[in-house]
Amino acid sequence: MAATAEQIARLRRMVAEPTSATYADADIAAYIESYPVLDEMGEAPYELDVSTIPPHQDANTEWIPTYDLHAAAGDIWEEKASAVSAYFDFQADGGNFSRSQLYEQAQKQARYHRSRRTPKTSRLVVWPEIGELEQSWIGNLAEPRD
Repeated sequence: MAATAEQIARLRRMVAEPTSATYADADIAAYIESYPVLDEMGEAPYELDVSTIPPHQDANTEWIPTYDLHAAAGDIWEEKASAVSAYFDFQADGGNFSRSQLYEQAQKQARYHRSRRTPKTSRLVVWPEIGELEQSWIGNLAEPRD
């Protein structure tokens, strides 16, 4: 499950970082890989193993590595905004320097990419199983009537 060179190059264009001076390819790949999504076949990146208590996730070998680049771009733009958050506007030698615009523009880009994230889905798993309910107590479950 590794980000491809094409995905890294595309994310670099999305966040205006054409060189690896600020973000190395490994850093960009880490951002990308933190947002796996369903592939085009509908396969999830992980399968839920309910044979253990509590259930845990196992890697899905049938999943084609697919990632949400807009979510990763939103993270990078937020990080870039935080780097310039202390910048302020000032006037000197007859000139106006509006450095706070850097922060505002980075936040706008973060919002832009966050609004284009891939919709998330969740699979609901009934646990404990119905047969196990006799040994368990679930607070919001209706009481059986005898």
